[in-house]
Amino acid sequence: MANAKKITMDELLAGEKVAPTLVVNENISGKVLSVKKHEILIDLGPIGVGFIPRKEAGYLRDLEIGKEVLASIIDTEMSNGMVLLSLRKAAKDKGWEVVYEYKKDNKIIEVTPIDANRGGLLVEIEGVRGFLPVSQLSSEHYPHSVNSGDKEAIIKKLSELMGKSLKVKVLDVDKRLNKLIFSEREALREEAKSRLAEIKVGDKLSGIVTGIVDFGVFVNIDGLEGLIHISELAWERLDTVGDRLRIGDKVDVKVTSVENDRLSLSIKQLQEDPWANEASRLKIGDEVEGTITKIAPIGAFIQITPAVEGMAQAVDANGKKIDPETVFKLGEKMTFVITALDTSSRKITLALKSDDKKPAPKKK
Repeated sequence: MANAKKITMDELLAGEKVAPTLVVNENISGKVLSVKKHEILIDLGPIGVGFIPRKEAGYLRDLEIGKEVLASIIDTEMSNGMVLLSLRKAAKDKGWEVVYEYKKDNKIIEVTPIDANRGGLLVEIEGVRGFLPVSQLSSEHYPHSVNSGDKEAIIKKLSELMGKSLKVKVLDVDKRLNKLIFSEREALREEAKSRLAEIKVGDKLSGIVTGIVDFGVFVNIDGLEGLIHISELAWERLDTVGDRLRIGDKVDVKVTSVENDRLSLSIKQLQEDPWANEASRLKIGDEVEGTITKIAPIGAFIQITPAVEGMAQAVDANGKKIDPETVFKLGEKMTFVITALDTSSRKITLALKSDDKKPAPKKK
């Protein structure tokens, strides 16, 4: 071979073994010669002696003389003639091999977060550092404040996971790019699928509120994530979700949809619909007193009863156009006439009572 090292006559006569060629970044085995305050010396046989900085001793529990260790070659020949070695790098190289096996076997492993930032959790396994993104956390651990952009709330939620063992799968691994991504969601997906298969629309379940956002409430049901949209929290209209629930509250819910590994839930559908009860007492032509709750260019929203709200159009009962922003005032009580009532869509249309009390005939 053109690149083979030539053996001298003296070596042949002495019957000595030729030392293998050293290559930077490759791993090599040797036995501990001595452990001193600032150095660890390794017997590399015919190659010579290896040098390891004492600060790396932490990568092995027992560094007894005679113990065989695996180290990575950093420098083939230092000024003192010894080979500079690293236990840290060798452990990390071996760790990468193990991590690749985890990925190949689709194995569920346990990791413990060592740091957190807004994007997720930093973890270390087999000497290799990896990342568990927020998007790959389970519904139980996911900081739903991500949706509102509250950085402090996100960090606070993630910090609660420091030192806690999490079950994960290797989502992506590339040693060359020093890339290792974990997923808690994937680790729990199979178990979740089997549980989801048993849940049907209409089921009544109990869960714990884990997150509150503008559009609704996230609920954890034995590890499964469900969402109660703000429109499903109560029969009456809510201005904010926080008016009704807090994180940690236990809630009874009804399943309204099972789709894409997620549950859509409702609280109000477990309760009697007060709208139907109160609206049953109303009919077209009735005069009702209501409170203006919201004003828009097309009219105003009127609270007729605690559960029933109607829409007053920008005309009075005789069909005369009115300017909602001039005529209506928030919080003011006024008298209206019911001009349309649709129980199937839960809509009531109103017209401001006119001075002459003569409602215009309804156009066909």
